[in-house]
Amino acid sequence: MGYREVYERSLTDPDGFWGDAAQTIDWIEPPSMVLDDSSAPMYRWFTGGVLNTCHNALDRHVAGGRADQIALVYDSPVTDTIRTFTYRELRDEVARLAGALRGLGVGKGDRVVIYMPMIPEAAMAMLACARIGAIHSVVFGGFAAKELATRIDDAKPKVIVSASCGIEPGRIVEYKPLLDGAIEIATHSPDHCVVLQRPQAAAAMVDGRDLDWTELVADAVPADCVPVGATDPLYILYTSGTTGQPKGVVRDNGGHAVALAWSMSNLYGVAPGDVYWAASDVGWVVGHSYIVYAPLIHGCTTILYEGKPVGTPDPGAFWRVISQHGVNVLFTAPTAFRAIKRDDPQGRHLEQYDLASFRTLFLAGERCDPDTLHWAEEALGVPVIDHWWQTESGWPMACNPMGIEPLPVKPGSPSVAVPGYDIRALDDEGSEVATGKIGAIVVKLPLPPGTLPTLWHADERFRESYLSRYPGYYLTADAGFIDEDRYISIMSRIDDIINVAGHRLSTGAMEEVLAEHPAVAECAVIGVADDLKGQVPVGFVVLKAGADRPGTEIERELVGLVRERIGPVAAFKQALVVDRLPKTRSGKILRGTMRQIADGETWKVPATIDDPAILDEIGEALGGRGYPKG
Repeated sequence: MGYREVYERSLTDPDGFWGDAAQTIDWIEPPSMVLDDSSAPMYRWFTGGVLNTCHNALDRHVAGGRADQIALVYDSPVTDTIRTFTYRELRDEVARLAGALRGLGVGKGDRVVIYMPMIPEAAMAMLACARIGAIHSVVFGGFAAKELATRIDDAKPKVIVSASCGIEPGRIVEYKPLLDGAIEIATHSPDHCVVLQRPQAAAAMVDGRDLDWTELVADAVPADCVPVGATDPLYILYTSGTTGQPKGVVRDNGGHAVALAWSMSNLYGVAPGDVYWAASDVGWVVGHSYIVYAPLIHGCTTILYEGKPVGTPDPGAFWRVISQHGVNVLFTAPTAFRAIKRDDPQGRHLEQYDLASFRTLFLAGERCDPDTLHWAEEALGVPVIDHWWQTESGWPMACNPMGIEPLPVKPGSPSVAVPGYDIRALDDEGSEVATGKIGAIVVKLPLPPGTLPTLWHADERFRESYLSRYPGYYLTADAGFIDEDRYISIMSRIDDIINVAGHRLSTGAMEEVLAEHPAVAECAVIGVADDLKGQVPVGFVVLKAGADRPGTEIERELVGLVRERIGPVAAFKQALVVDRLPKTRSGKILRGTMRQIADGETWKVPATIDDPAILDEIGEALGGRGYPKG
């Protein structure tokens, strides 16, 4: 069957479609119902089914002939370390850690906060929780104490699992003082903290509360897998909320396992035994889905990389990992490739490595501009697939389905709706917009398996945030359009559609034009308040290494380019050259904060920012416009 037939079946026969997909998962008790619509619009999948996610990720492969296959490769250029774990070795490590947690009183339904760097023990902690039916909540390592405290109070963990430090290029980030500060601020206190002492920094331990990971696990009795319901939560992952209170996205066990297994073969085109690398962090949804769970459930080898695309040690870092470990498929963010392109625009570092194993590059996390896509295609000589999804969805919503029927690539588009997702573009009144016109991107309910069924202890907030604006639809909060071939283009967040003298314009379309300039490595466009026009766009650009002309000259060319491609209606008159753009640790540009600075609003340093000093540089580029941060 081709893509169109598969897609149509997923919408017209969801019970049959996902019932067939569920056959790839080991069930202790098969589900009594595939799609449960008894509490619509709060849909559930695989009601009555009983399984264990850790069993599906590890134990069944050990029993099924993959015991000696490498399950996980830990590659850490920041510590000059490479470690590998077979499926048997990883299963045994996870079982002992699960036994240690069980010995601390952690059981089915209890929460465990995981606050760790990119080390194998982070993945082990996630799988150990899944093994005993506990619910893990991973908080990005190095998050500020206040942000960590907020998540502790919401999840109310029985145990927190952490490490003494994380390692960034050129610096060590001590986690334990941050963890201690968070517990002091929080109203909820965990029974215990399990701390892995890394050699780069020793953590001070609190008597009676803190336990040494190595000592605890050494004495533990390995735990078997605990049966859980398909609709029982596997994890909580917090994402930013408009009120400042983070939203705890819930992921269930059954739908999650089925959807991820299906995606590996049908979307990413990988087979059991392939080497799959998601260059992300376990603190983000990509790390949950495609570093830890999906590759292991599918029987692949997964790469856990503690490093950067550049600077550890150079722009050839990714090529070294692909070559050394025989990576078949890489999934990373466009910002990683913009950084590589900026530092090595000619791709000379590629010449040092043999990438014969490499088949496909997938990009997601933010919109991939056509210039970056073309650069990657030409440099690597493999298909480059932009795809789109969210923390809430847990797996792709729009993608070129490489395992079903590879479709023609349209630069700037993540291609077509993934089977299971009925994606529409609506106007403010809830009517579908004309083909090619920008609207709010929504998904007709029910959402497919693997997506969030609700928010942690906040059903009403789930309804208000995602279901109330367009009844019968899930609001993605992204804006874009659908073309005559049903290809989807995500142009910006809904908040980034700007109104210039009554004209609704996409900042993403302007960024696409700026990125085409041969001197531009990466860029961002924001809408700034204007007394006459309501809003006007302002561009920020980072130039490629070795740009040989003055920034003012390039700025003039960029203004002219937008005027030529989009027209005078865009009122684009300012393109500012900056050294770097403010980003989250996952690589997303902080356009909202930039807009607050430009509009003179009181603003706060976001908890997820990679380097807060960049925001001051943005303020200086704007000529001091804006108030100090609050």
